[in-house]
Amino acid sequence: MNNEHLELDTFSETNEKFNRLVGCCMRSGHIDQNLYLEYDVKRGLRDSSGKGVLTGLTEISDVTAYETVEGRNIPSDGHLYFQGYNVEDLINGFKERKFKFEEITYLLVFGALPNQTQLNDFIQILSTARELPNKFVRDVIMKAPSANIMNAMQKSVLTLYSYDPNPDETDIPNVLRQSLELIAKFPLLAVYGYQAHRHYHLDKSLVIRYPKPELSTSENILRTLRPDGQYTELEAKVLDVALILHAEHGGGNNSTFTTHVVSSTGTDTYSAIAASLGSLKGPRHGGANLKVAQMMENIKENVSDWTSEQEITDYLNKILDKKAFDGTGLIYGMGHAVYTLSDPRATILKRYAKLLAEEKGLMDEFYLLDTIEKIAGNLVATRRKLFKEICANVDFYSGFVYTMLDIPQEMFTPIFAIARISGWCSHRIEELVNSGKIIRPAYKYVGHHVDYIDIEERK
Repeated sequence: MNNEHLELDTFSETNEKFNRLVGCCMRSGHIDQNLYLEYDVKRGLRDSSGKGVLTGLTEISDVTAYETVEGRNIPSDGHLYFQGYNVEDLINGFKERKFKFEEITYLLVFGALPNQTQLNDFIQILSTARELPNKFVRDVIMKAPSANIMNAMQKSVLTLYSYDPNPDETDIPNVLRQSLELIAKFPLLAVYGYQAHRHYHLDKSLVIRYPKPELSTSENILRTLRPDGQYTELEAKVLDVALILHAEHGGGNNSTFTTHVVSSTGTDTYSAIAASLGSLKGPRHGGANLKVAQMMENIKENVSDWTSEQEITDYLNKILDKKAFDGTGLIYGMGHAVYTLSDPRATILKRYAKLLAEEKGLMDEFYLLDTIEKIAGNLVATRRKLFKEICANVDFYSGFVYTMLDIPQEMFTPIFAIARISGWCSHRIEELVNSGKIIRPAYKYVGHHVDYIDIEERK
């Protein structure tokens, strides 16, 4: 056997010895599901109603989905607040200015909206910090490119540690410097990671464009991602709005909670952000918009009349019956752990999706998505005997938006990461400023204590 690589079939499903080990893992790892009820385990850190267990405090953002009436929580339209500002108001207030993701990043990190001078200075800082280290693209991104761009980004983030003259210091000035540098560099790490994948794995021409300092984050993403570097003002505006809506969503979502957990150990910024990327990569978290896009293509192929609510309902029932699409029984993009009647991010993004669909001549696809949203909420609630309808979440429209923007599916979750790092860094700083204890929840042992058996006596 090669010293550097295990033989390919060592871990093959046809290898009998390996399969025995798999069986051991399955038996050893299984826990009686009734024990979770017996010990009142808050699985997923949620109570029996699905509400998250309170594990921390934050001033960065707030998510509301209920109104209190006579002491009772009544489901209401959802609202999302950044540093106390309603996101709907923030986006509506930007009408006279085209691109505002950078302004939202300032708000999240520093806790207040900037004046024009502060914003100009901040944009200049990001523009300067955007440049990657000398030969980083050649020596890091182009070497061993990953088919999954999220893994490529993790590798790049961890390697940036080696280029930092002061990587481990966790005082706020140093962490803020590192945070702003990562926020600025994330679009290039994602786009260049994709270009490397496209070249080495898909045999396409390699196109590397440098960002322009005078362009916004959304403009530079489209410019560096597209082969011709061209885009319309509306395309850049819609992507800017999508970045804002994905930038932050409270401290309890999995990747941001990961930021808190890892930061509480006192580790460096690069390790914390790489861990958050690993969390966001998961299909239960950041990968959901890709599943929506794939589901939509499947529905378009199998529903002949996109205007027929009955035909659409029949096919959605097939999906719920696990007889269509991927066999999971899930209508992706529907339902949310917090929101009840509506997800404000989906409501806002739907509005911009319609504008873009009009420009692209894709209104038939938009109306199909709109019809599915209207039918699926009640259908899922009825089938699962829920006490209320479920609403579309932001993933329901983000995949459609990214598709209209000609963003390849491999980049869907990295785009999410480009936005969410603003929130991650804000929460990391908040965790460090408040000098919290290391996060360590309890796990109860439910196995058995046994006596040691010498190896000659084991079966």
